[in-house]
Amino acid sequence: MKSILKLGYKLLVNDRAKFTALLMGIIFAVFLIMFITSMFFGVLNHASATVINIGATIWVMDPTVETVANSVGMPDYVLDAVRSMHGVKYAVPLYSGAALVKLADGTYQAVTVIGLDDTSLLGRPALIEGKIQDIYAQSGFIVVRDAEFSKLENPHIGSEFELNDNRAVIVGVAEVATSGLYGIPTLYTTYQRAVEYIPNPRFTISYVLVEPKSATDITQIKQQVERLGYRALTKNEFMERTANFFIYQTGGGTNMLIMTLISFMVGLSISGQTFYTFILENLERFGALKAIGIKSRDLVGMILFQATFTAITGYGLGVGFCVLLIWLAKLRLPSYAAMLTYTNLVIGFVMVAIIAGISSYFGIRRVLQIEPFDIFRG
Repeated sequence: MKSILKLGYKLLVNDRAKFTALLMGIIFAVFLIMFITSMFFGVLNHASATVINIGATIWVMDPTVETVANSVGMPDYVLDAVRSMHGVKYAVPLYSGAALVKLADGTYQAVTVIGLDDTSLLGRPALIEGKIQDIYAQSGFIVVRDAEFSKLENPHIGSEFELNDNRAVIVGVAEVATSGLYGIPTLYTTYQRAVEYIPNPRFTISYVLVEPKSATDITQIKQQVERLGYRALTKNEFMERTANFFIYQTGGGTNMLIMTLISFMVGLSISGQTFYTFILENLERFGALKAIGIKSRDLVGMILFQATFTAITGYGLGVGFCVLLIWLAKLRLPSYAAMLTYTNLVIGFVMVAIIAGISSYFGIRRVLQIEPFDIFRG
């Protein structure tokens, strides 16, 4: 069998032009599939940026909340009720809202303001400049250095701006795990300052962040919050809820599915037709192998090896080109959201396996129909 596979390899790569055409079909399909899915998963990841960066174990929210960016204010008694629940180690409020900042040159810039609990500062970002205690200073704000940092005129410690006619001073520069989705800079301050500076409706608590005493208490806490009339989600559940909103209610999931299927069909048509043409052009060789006693199952193994070798090679090159393009794009566009995950790697591999399987199926059928007598008679 080893010699049969070696022969199949030589037949495959002997004509470099046809082998390159085979590879190009797979590479193009993999590249499109990986590129489309990586952009989509990147968008989903950035949509949950606040959840990822804050890192709280349990988030208590209004039942109508679909994404972390669209919070609904809750009355103060919710915080007190949650703190008194069995299994809660501690609970703190979080403010998350939008505001307009007036910069030094007189222009206005939309920002996201995160108000941290004044006592614990739960969810505070990692500082690369300044001291976290300076957030308690008069008008103190911390700015996040991410892809949107330049929109605030690259502020530094001591930079000043206006927020709803209130003086605000940058006391620290931070970095976070994930930047936001909507191209808006992020500012951190204390909860009380955020509520004071930004006009709000009657209820100002966006979320209640909860730390359970143990992992076994999470289910019980969620049930108690539900009886209170609100919803409690773990970090991963909140990220999944946000992702589901973008997938099923914004059309993003449908668009990704359609574009992925188009990429699959393009790869299948190019690779399938090229591989079948390769089989037809080598029918005489396959017939000669049959004539000298090579069994049909050995020929089937040879064709499967050729299809598998081509698919794996094309898959690797396609993923490599996609990674290269994403890397180059992020060098030029720091806010570029594409990211590779195990999920889209698996999606691409499954698609390639299907392409290889269908392509080899028609080739195998044609080879099994060959009669050595017909080959030599021709």
